[in-house]
Amino acid sequence: MATGQHEAPTVVEVGSTGQFEELLRLRAKSLVVVHFWTPWAPQCTQMNQVMLELAQEQPQVSFLKLEAEAVPEVSEKYNISSVPTFLFFKNSQQIDRLDGAHAPELTKKVHRHASSSTFPPSTKGSMQEDLVLRLQKLTTAAPCMLFMKGTPQEPRCGFSKQMVEILKKHSIQFSSFDIFSDEEVRQGLKTYSNWPTYPQLYVSGELIGGLDIIKELEASGELDTICPKVPKLEDRLKVLINQAAVVLFMKGDKQEAKCGFSKQILEILNSTNVDYETFDILKDEEVRQGLKEYSNWPTYPQLYVQGELVGGLDIVKELKENGELLPILKREN
Repeated sequence: MATGQHEAPTVVEVGSTGQFEELLRLRAKSLVVVHFWTPWAPQCTQMNQVMLELAQEQPQVSFLKLEAEAVPEVSEKYNISSVPTFLFFKNSQQIDRLDGAHAPELTKKVHRHASSSTFPPSTKGSMQEDLVLRLQKLTTAAPCMLFMKGTPQEPRCGFSKQMVEILKKHSIQFSSFDIFSDEEVRQGLKTYSNWPTYPQLYVSGELIGGLDIIKELEASGELDTICPKVPKLEDRLKVLINQAAVVLFMKGDKQEAKCGFSKQILEILNSTNVDYETFDILKDEEVRQGLKEYSNWPTYPQLYVQGELVGGLDIVKELKENGELLPILKREN
């Protein structure tokens, strides 16, 4: 085992609880990064190599690797449920965590924590302020924010999975934050919200609660009134066709038409000097397909006035030739 010799920077292998605690104590003034790993997982072997490269690059940082199943007391103490997992320590206190084989994220966290040396007591207040500001931004990042273990696609605990299922069942529009990806947020949000467990659901920056509360709100019917819904396609289309007095759904936009029909109808509209808005149906497949059915009109471009379909290029050409287009656009008929 490496001790006090000044050899090339390397990753120190930890074999016991006592050795782990001693290393944390001895290296308290530097950043300590611990890799919980198992020899049978290929991604762990790969991340050990990443750790070795980081050790060469950051000689002031202490890198340790600990076989999770060989030292179960330490793994249990720090809630290591999967490998690879990385813990970050300063002053013998855990300050961050990373679950999974994410080499770019590991490198980013090492650089960030290494660049801020041990925190003197005088800076603790400002650090707390920074964290509070960060949590405020996160809780208001979307109208409905779910702080969970994992992602909606891959929840990493049963409670988070149930929460996602309830929100999806009620067509609730939400964004999420994986608290496993940031230990500072994971611990800080418990204090910020005065809520000790996850998942946590926020609406408009206000804590609604955890799974039990959401289940109660679902049972009482209040959940649907509290959380923002994913707009139905029909409602969305109604908003789009009424976004201006004259709206053209086309391939491309006013600056650049992306088909000959759209280009021709733009030229006609521009010749009338009437204000209009455009929507590029190439950028939204849901609208592109849905509007055909909604309007019962199979092709583009489509021109709407006051929320009503006028028609496509052929009809607009006809209206222009017989002098009816301008009155329709201005609703002077």
